[in-house]
Amino acid sequence: MTAPVFVVGEGVPRVGTVTLDGSEGRHAVSVRRLRVGEEIVLTDGAGTGAYGTVAAVEGKDRLEVAVTEVRTEAAPSPRITVVQALPKGDRGELAVETMTETGVDTVVPWQAARCVTQWRGERGEKALAKWRATAREAGKQSRRLRFPEVTGPLTGKQVAALLADADFAAVLHEEGSEPLATAPLPAEGSVVLVVGPEGGVSPEELAAFAEAGAKPYRLGRTVLRTSTAGTAATALLLGRTGRWS
Repeated sequence: MTAPVFVVGEGVPRVGTVTLDGSEGRHAVSVRRLRVGEEIVLTDGAGTGAYGTVAAVEGKDRLEVAVTEVRTEAAPSPRITVVQALPKGDRGELAVETMTETGVDTVVPWQAARCVTQWRGERGEKALAKWRATAREAGKQSRRLRFPEVTGPLTGKQVAALLADADFAAVLHEEGSEPLATAPLPAEGSVVLVVGPEGGVSPEELAAFAEAGAKPYRLGRTVLRTSTAGTAATALLLGRTGRWS
């Protein structure tokens, strides 16, 4: 089994003995119950990880780590961004969690015209914080060194600008004439996918995104929910671009 990953807040330590405390130390000691000699990874969530073993456990929320190696992962290419329309209930966190586990690089919340859920004021701030916390925890669980960025919510106009700047852009749509599985993909750069709400992307949004260069593509013969479509599409692209090879 691979070593568990914990986040350090002020940069990844160098080779030597370092301390893990606070909430991460509490999780390591009291929840994961790590013991002396067990392997552990400390990361900044930005691509660097310190690999070592537990040297000592102190109390319920503190341990010493003997770091023997520090590795840095290059930023993946092509970079995969999913523009995720806001689902109802906790399906937003589910989408972020599974996309993170799969390997998405950026998640962009989108208040689509047909979204039932509204992110406004304090409620919107709390919802965004939940998405970001979910990405962080899912990144740790899936042993990632580089966690996905969860941006602030964008408007339809801002999404169109994002699509226009991408090396490949697509709208996942059950009525797309072409399958995403055969779409021409760039070897590097950026790929941006739009996942609409349960009510679908409106004709006006489809037209605006098409003008920005994002054609509608279908995933398969079945229709996926908004909370699972981004994960399926990310997996498909990771396989096709060689990032899963």
